Amino acid sequence: MPGLIGKKIGMTSVFSAEGKNLPCTVIEVGPCVVTQVKTLKTDGYEAVQLGFQDKKDKHTSKAEQGHFKKAQTTPKRHLVEFKNQGNYAIGDVITVDYFNGEVYVDVIGTSKGKGFQGVVRRHGFKGVGEATLGQSDRQRHPGSIGACSYPAKVFKGTRMAGQMGNSRVTVQNLEVIKVIPDHNLLLLKGSIPGAKGSIVVVQK
Repeated sequence: MPGLIGKKIGMTSVFSAEGKNLPCTVIEVGPCVVTQVKTLKTDGYEAVQLGFQDKKDKHTSKAEQGHFKKAQTTPKRHLVEFKNQGNYAIGDVITVDYFNGEVYVDVIGTSKGKGFQGVVRRHGFKGVGEATLGQSDRQRHPGSIGACSYPAKVFKGTRMAGQMGNSRVTVQNLEVIKVIPDHNLLLLKGSIPGAKGSIVVVQK
């Protein structure tokens, strides 16, 4: 299994052995419960389903309650599947100790939503200082978008205004600063996508 589910707590800073002040992100990783083990024979592929964070029965459907009852665990708020790379059984609890000895990890999260944004903020356009490029009085507009006599269309993927953020982002090779098993905390050097309290997936 390549990773675990966690929650972004926030950012802080620690001092390295050389005396450098390192910005780092604190993630609460686990404990995660194995709620289902999928096999090649029954499901067509091998995977392990992990659950993270308890939720109340009144917020859980009957089908989900039966699913968690089979795993002999309380209902979980978040479920994620990972490739099965070990001998795990239903009901096993995996903690942050899983990352002991790891030097680098990858983190997958959902970036902060920015709403509808223009091209200057969304794509870094510098804006038009003079009345050129197909527009005359709007300094933060994109100008010409390429449609002409041939081809009489706008190509797919042309950078324009639109929804910004709130997308799946992967940050690779973040250095593991410290593992704190007493509180299920993982300290990673640098920042990760998402707001405080957002759910992330930490992978080896």
